[in-house]
Amino acid sequence: METFGKRYHPPGTPPGTLSRHGTETASATRISLLEYSDSQFSETLSPTPEQCRIAQQNAYVDWLDVTGVNDPAAIRELGETFGLHPLALEDVLNSGQRPKIDFTEHHAFLVLNLPHLVGDEILLEQVSLFVGKGHLLSFCSGDGKAFEPVRERLRQGFGRIRSRGVEYLLYALVDVVIDSGFPLLEDLGEQIEDLEERVLENPHKRILNTLHQLKRDLLLLRRALWPQREVISRLIQHDGELVDETMRPYFSDCYDHAVQIIDLIETYREMLSGMLDIYLSSLSNRMNDIMRVLTVIATIFIPLTFIVGVYGMNFTHMPELHWQYGYFGVWGIMIALAIGMLIAFKRHKWL
Repeated sequence: METFGKRYHPPGTPPGTLSRHGTETASATRISLLEYSDSQFSETLSPTPEQCRIAQQNAYVDWLDVTGVNDPAAIRELGETFGLHPLALEDVLNSGQRPKIDFTEHHAFLVLNLPHLVGDEILLEQVSLFVGKGHLLSFCSGDGKAFEPVRERLRQGFGRIRSRGVEYLLYALVDVVIDSGFPLLEDLGEQIEDLEERVLENPHKRILNTLHQLKRDLLLLRRALWPQREVISRLIQHDGELVDETMRPYFSDCYDHAVQIIDLIETYREMLSGMLDIYLSSLSNRMNDIMRVLTVIATIFIPLTFIVGVYGMNFTHMPELHWQYGYFGVWGIMIALAIGMLIAFKRHKWL
């Protein structure tokens, strides 16, 4: 995961400036307008400003879905059409914002982070939501595929989403964003379990690199997802029409899921800290085993070296030098001494 993914304007840029930050490989901006009621549904790709104004005046629930937020001109035009504050639009284009919620006279503005796994890399998509009377605007910095199940439910009329108001649509999108953390954390959990077995069986320097990478990813996930709990809490406690008594249980469920995700992140971080201690202890134990073996070998050779040294002095008057079997006798004493010391070490469980 990118450590610092926030995209800033140069210092001194006037507030509310909208400029492109995306690269050439960034997702192209796509806009679709979904209008629905109990019995009606329509989807318009690349709607004109006039179509958006007409949609605000009808009795349908309107969802303006924008993915690949890389076109400042289109974002500015939508802001003028729906009366969005320029500073809020600036936050939409500048990804990497801390999750937050702001309430204005006509809109509630939410910023959330949607995590997902691409290969071995964790990516965060910023999701910005503007909720007004009868309409919702969503801006996703990525390709927006995470919201496809919600779009399909609207197209097919599954569940109760078409029979409820814009607040239920808001719940459906927030629920997708929050629950996206579970598959990601499940994958991280499997990696941590596999790493735990490797640490116990064969601690290696590569394992240390993996440990630090996982700890870094979890730290950045915590920074990105922890504030979302506060966002949902403020949404539930807000004294307005956006969340009435019938919708509070749904958003409370989202809050519970956000708490569960934070608990999982904290649990995994503690497990990785424990594994780091196990890794260091394992290295220390291996070093102790090596030193113990070397000490035993050195201890065995001390008396053998003494014997060899005594009979290597080559004095003239050393009667043993003239014994017929002196050479074999010295070897026998040395072997018997070494075997005796090995037996003693094993008896005392030093080997």
